[in-house]
Amino acid sequence: MTGERDLGKLLSGMRPELHSGRFVFTTVTGGVPDGVAPVVTVAEQEGTTLVLRREEADAAGLPYAYVAGWITLRVHSALDAVGLTAAVARELAAAGLSCNVVAGYHHDHLFVPYERAEEAVALLRTLSDRSAGPA
Repeated sequence: MTGERDLGKLLSGMRPELHSGRFVFTTVTGGVPDGVAPVVTVAEQEGTTLVLRREEADAAGLPYAYVAGWITLRVHSALDAVGLTAAVARELAAAGLSCNVVAGYHHDHLFVPYERAEEAVALLRTLSDRSAGPA
């Protein structure tokens, strides 16, 4: 199944969805600790970055400094689509929101400051509505 490449369709069809819970970024050397089910893993030279529920990090004694809300853009974006990440980042940056983006095969996932996650979803919905044009 091929993902969408048209930027207008991507933006108008984003349907941002906020997952419940707080998510954190941590890093480990070696394998993923028992009792931890990361939603994202990234292998880096310095160690493996894990994005997981804060409760799991706390239970495993894993350190973190950033607590995020996790937003999934429900549109199926092609991995070679151009402009979606830039448009989303620009919209959130204009409101002073940081955004860490992870592309999955089917969807893009945004990690934004937890305390402003609902605001981020509202901003993305407004961007989506603007991109859809007049009703």
